[in-house]
Amino acid sequence: MDQIGQSNFNDKKLVECSSNKVSLETELSETLYNTMKDFVLSNPTWDQYKLINSALATFLVQNGCTDNSVSEIYLNQLFTPSKSF
Repeated sequence: MDQIGQSNFNDKKLVECSSNKVSLETELSETLYNTMKDFVLSNPTWDQYKLINSALATFLVQNGCTDNSVSEIYLNQLFTPSKSF
């Protein structure tokens, strides 16, 4: 496949994958991990995935992201009742 054709193919694959979920692996400090674990255990409506999604959406919106999907995640978590930690 020529370079232009390969580039178009990769762009198409990226668009197709953009609506799918992806896995993320990262290292956390022990303090951050323990705090996250304690929060999830004491708030039954939250899980580790919801917490990470909420944290990332909050960071992105507060730093200028204007993507509607990210804004929706951010706004949904603002109005989700949860026990105070």
